[in-house]
Amino acid sequence: MNLETVLEGMRDFYPDDHKYNTFLKKVFRHEFRKNWFRRISTPIIEEKSLFEKAFLNDENLLSSLYTVGEDENMCLTWDATVWIIRSYINNNLQEQIQPVYFYYMERFLDRVRDNKEFFQIGCEIIWEKDPILDAQVLFLAYSALEKMWLGDLVKIRINTVWNEKEMVKYIDELRSFYENKKHFLSEESLKNLETNPLALFNSEDEDESILAKNSPSITKFLKKDSKNHYIKFKEYLDLLWVPYEEDNTLFLEKNYYSNTMWIVDSVEDSKTLVSWGRYDALSNRLDNKSNLPVTWFAANTWKIIELLKNNNIKIKNKDELDLYFVQLWDEAKKVVLPLSLEARKAGINTLASFWTPSLREQMLKASRIGAKYVVIVGVMEARSWVFQLRDMIDWKQKDIKKEELIPYIIDKIWEAQLDFYSPVKDLIREEK
Repeated sequence: MNLETVLEGMRDFYPDDHKYNTFLKKVFRHEFRKNWFRRISTPIIEEKSLFEKAFLNDENLLSSLYTVGEDENMCLTWDATVWIIRSYINNNLQEQIQPVYFYYMERFLDRVRDNKEFFQIGCEIIWEKDPILDAQVLFLAYSALEKMWLGDLVKIRINTVWNEKEMVKYIDELRSFYENKKHFLSEESLKNLETNPLALFNSEDEDESILAKNSPSITKFLKKDSKNHYIKFKEYLDLLWVPYEEDNTLFLEKNYYSNTMWIVDSVEDSKTLVSWGRYDALSNRLDNKSNLPVTWFAANTWKIIELLKNNNIKIKNKDELDLYFVQLWDEAKKVVLPLSLEARKAGINTLASFWTPSLREQMLKASRIGAKYVVIVGVMEARSWVFQLRDMIDWKQKDIKKEELIPYIIDKIWEAQLDFYSPVKDLIREEK
């Protein structure tokens, strides 16, 4: 039976993928909480006009949105940045203690990416412009990757931009640099030279990449404030022992960035794992009043998971099965059901097979899912309350009384391995 295929750029996410994704969320969440970040989630759909303001009607950026509605006047989740600033302004969060530290863990959609659906973890610090915060978020991201054993498998590239007015001189210099080199450029790059020269830095053509590396660096055109911001940013990175290289071709695609920016790439295939930028002008675009300095980063978890898997970095399986109940017929089910629940309550990872009548099939399942011990309960065992217990590691079998089963398993798997996790332990009741 053939059903419709998954849409291009979308994917199914299986339990093993979720095991990695959950691990990533735990690592990043721990780093965020230590640095006083708090989680925010915004709606999955927003007014398209919000992005028209943010992108200054840049058609390339607007084409990446998934639009819905009768007049396509709404769009689905694309990026947390614009959403969060909209929320900050609308809800008067400037009245809270500043700066505001937010983090998020959400799925996003982008029509122009190869992976059109992706899961992203990121953070935003709103209200402060000090470059020490730029270095702080880079250090946070790098620390998280180091804790995943990826520190030696990534490289960090940094660069800077000016504000919109100051960028004009640099763009003019770029066009002058390429003026006598147009014969090296493709037809698409020639068009970009006229409309968006920074796009030349994203060319995959080898000759054009060499040209880009030799093009003028924006750092030569920095004015005093921008230069000092970038210098201090690098000083803080050196202080924190964060390895980096300067790359004059690094410019992020969105047109509202200012000052420093950086990305973390995989060494083996140059895929971008984490990207970052400062966007101090975005809020003013949205309401023509606010002027909110913001620094942030966004990590693409699916690409980080791919890097972990490619380097044989595994996640410990915390769901190993200690005890598997095999039952034969209804009378045995009535014994196995309450006993399996009692075993779980005692902290033993337990699974009971209630739906397969064949002993052979049930034992095969127990072996395939890695059960350490199997209890076989047939009609006679159900009546006598003496079960067959099979050690799946040593392949030994013995009879065991019902009341002795749970203490025996606890003794074998060590009490320290028992699972007593309960989310209700986080609950407290405050006195009125």
